[in-house]
Amino acid sequence: MHLHMENLGKRYKGDIWGLRNFSLDLGPGVLGLVGPNGAGKSTLMRMLATVTKPTEGSATWNGTDIARSPNPVRTVLGYLPQDFGVYPHLNAVEFLTYLGAARGIVGRDARRRILQLLELVNLTETRKRPLGSFSGGMKQRVGIAQALLNDPGLLIVDEPTAGLDPEERVRFRGLLAELGGDRIVILSSHVISDIEAAATSIVIVNQGRLVTWAQPEELLRTVEDKVWETTVASSDLTVMKQRYLISNTTRTSEGVRVRVVDDRMPDSGAHRLTPTLEDAYLYALRESRNGVAA
Repeated sequence: MHLHMENLGKRYKGDIWGLRNFSLDLGPGVLGLVGPNGAGKSTLMRMLATVTKPTEGSATWNGTDIARSPNPVRTVLGYLPQDFGVYPHLNAVEFLTYLGAARGIVGRDARRRILQLLELVNLTETRKRPLGSFSGGMKQRVGIAQALLNDPGLLIVDEPTAGLDPEERVRFRGLLAELGGDRIVILSSHVISDIEAAATSIVIVNQGRLVTWAQPEELLRTVEDKVWETTVASSDLTVMKQRYLISNTTRTSEGVRVRVVDDRMPDSGAHRLTPTLEDAYLYALRESRNGVAA
């Protein structure tokens, strides 16, 4: 099981590049894909899901170019796009049965698989309700179920926990971690805690280019001894933000407690903190914007 990307790029009208010179080599595991809005994450996932073709470069699944011969990857693909929609007049069972038939999953096997997945995403009790009556989080769980219908070897999910309550988010994180043991999972999320809980490796994308690709432990080492906490007056906070990378602030009776990510100690009263993946992510983005290799 092997997904290889070589100098992958996508150009849109107006000579705007959504992604460029993107190369990765993936085996089984969970890849966490993070970056600002418009960084190129969805463009990458749409190309890998064969929804759109690259302008340059190539992506291969087990050696087969997915743009030239998409069927081999489509048969093993599970895909949850960010803008997933449902047919409001169908219930969950009918909707998943329809999608299963489109993928060649029919009969008793389809029925058994659908009931298993509805239990997995905690929708068994509401499986006969029209999808139009579902909340946003419930529709998202239907989307997760449809992505898993064919027991995919390649699972691509874009913001899968959007709208999920904390309990469902934790449940889905655990599911992704389990799935990554024997298949390739690509997880895009703005929620760093989701990435931290499930990912075996992390890619940071910015302005259509790969900033860094590393294991979580490697990313954390990039900000070791670079995370500080200090307290400043509210009136000094704006100047502090101009001088330093601030990853968090907390209001207290003594002033504003500031979490700073920087090579330098921000002031004599600062003390070091244990870094988080969010600290490492923000630091890598800043370094890339400054033109420094992350």
